[in-house]
Amino acid sequence: MLSISFPTRQQVTVFLSEHRWATPQAADQPNPIPSCWDFKARAKRMRDHLTLREFSGALGDIGTLVPILISLTIQGSASLTSSLFFGGLWNILTGFFYGIPMCVQPMKSIAAIALTNKFTPGELAGAGLGVSAIVFFLGVSRLLWLVTRFVPIPVVKGLQLGTCFQLCKKGISLIKTNASFWGASAIWSDNLWWACSSFLLVLFVYERRRVPVALLIFILGVVFALAQTGSHQQFGQVHPGAHFVHVVIPSSEEFRNGFLSAGLGQLPLTLLNSVVALAALSRDLFPGYDPSLTHITMSIGIMNLVGCLFGSMPFCHGSGGLAGQYFFGARTELSLYFLGTIKILVGLVFGESLLVILKWFPSSFLGVMLFMASIELGLVARNFTLHVHDERRRRHDFVVLLCTAASLVGFSHDGLGFVVGMVAGLVFWILRRYGPGDELPALVLLSSEGDEHPSLPTGSKFGTVHDNRLADGCTTGGSSLLGGKAQTVTC
Repeated sequence: MLSISFPTRQQVTVFLSEHRWATPQAADQPNPIPSCWDFKARAKRMRDHLTLREFSGALGDIGTLVPILISLTIQGSASLTSSLFFGGLWNILTGFFYGIPMCVQPMKSIAAIALTNKFTPGELAGAGLGVSAIVFFLGVSRLLWLVTRFVPIPVVKGLQLGTCFQLCKKGISLIKTNASFWGASAIWSDNLWWACSSFLLVLFVYERRRVPVALLIFILGVVFALAQTGSHQQFGQVHPGAHFVHVVIPSSEEFRNGFLSAGLGQLPLTLLNSVVALAALSRDLFPGYDPSLTHITMSIGIMNLVGCLFGSMPFCHGSGGLAGQYFFGARTELSLYFLGTIKILVGLVFGESLLVILKWFPSSFLGVMLFMASIELGLVARNFTLHVHDERRRRHDFVVLLCTAASLVGFSHDGLGFVVGMVAGLVFWILRRYGPGDELPALVLLSSEGDEHPSLPTGSKFGTVHDNRLADGCTTGGSSLLGGKAQTVTC
């Protein structure tokens, strides 16, 4: 009979007192990121990374930022001045406290609902305030430790892989905005020729990390946008001058409509992708670095509890944005300082009038940058299990990974993908704990030079590559096949 025992108060106290945010990988290596108060070490680290690639990496997430920012501003749901100012401010503060290119990006689910339902500024603020308040509470109360304690690694990796596919789809949608090679519908500055050219450029310099490809694409896009603005005689609508943010206080009805319509759907996305998956990706990209989930949730809460009251669109962190900035060269907070300063200056100097230029930025460039940044996020799913020597466990973990990613993409909802992945993981855990063991089939291993290189993974339960020793209970038999030596291993 299955019995369930609950921990005692003393066991819970000991559990909570332990450093549960650390991983074995992080604990085995020194933290490469100096403390935010160690100004000398931080300055040396930034000086060592002062390259064009660092500035190129700062632009690795604009494929997500620019389309959402333009759409919400044109609709009147958000203030461009406020979004740029606070977005830049959070970039600088985030870079200072974390020391890595921890991105600041829009809350995509809220933005999608806001565009569909034509939210007022108050409704958009209500959605952002509601989500950030809950996330902040979960972080401060440390209730989020339940997620880190019981969520399997394949579920987290599945969320990252599913987000990768979703962002790839969004990038392709941007490319298809002006999907023409030639003809009357083709725009000289934004067409499939430019999309293919920029895609090939990114691939050719993929191994050459010193080439600032994102910076080159962005500069070319700005030149095209300025040329289109001039050809349509719209420069007169750009008014340099002091632009200021305005206070937005949502009414009770706006708060309720915004939170219930968009905030509830954003909540699991923020907790899973912007907190749990982001922390996991940070550890993968910066071995030895182990960000606190409490600090990440507090950061998201503070950003929106302040910014949304001034008409800014809701912001969060995210694994996709970090992967994008890392892919295009960002390694330190220097990239965030650069991006944040540009946002603040442009927002305060040009304000809402900047939309005249931004709307002409080639969507083909944005789509390619978003697509390639998404690929970087998907690459981290390669390390989906800690049980590399247990074939049965690896198979189970891979199925959980696929279930999570496929459900996330199919339902277009992180929460449902998370639930499906957790259910699959729970079922496999029950089977491993209470079900029968696996019946392992006989394998035929081919080697062209005797037994020197059998086709088995190193350290697997069937055998090892280096010394051909077999697991306990395994027997071998040999024959000749195709000029090589065939070896049958039966366990």
